[in-house]
Amino acid sequence: MSNSQSATEAVNVRILDRDYTIGVSAQERSSLLTAAQTLDARMREIRNGNRVAAIEQIAVLAALHLAHELETLRSHDSDFSQRIEKALDSLEYRVNFLEKA
Repeated sequence: MSNSQSATEAVNVRILDRDYTIGVSAQERSSLLTAAQTLDARMREIRNGNRVAAIEQIAVLAALHLAHELETLRSHDSDFSQRIEKALDSLEYRVNFLEKA
């Protein structure tokens, strides 16, 4: 029982001169290709800065860098969401106060 939303397709990506085939839904294909390009670029930066590093070390360092960036973005997003919530609470309080006055 498969439908078009759950169907996966094989997508080929090239990361640091190695080919990988990944199953992904059609809706996620573009995002996966962008992610693969980002990872490839980051791994190349690390490799170019340290020619003696093994591919596994490069992959771990790239993953750590990207995970740190993601966590930083999540933290900023959370802070922003909290400020929005406070502003909305303040506006709601003012509206309720004005209605009762």
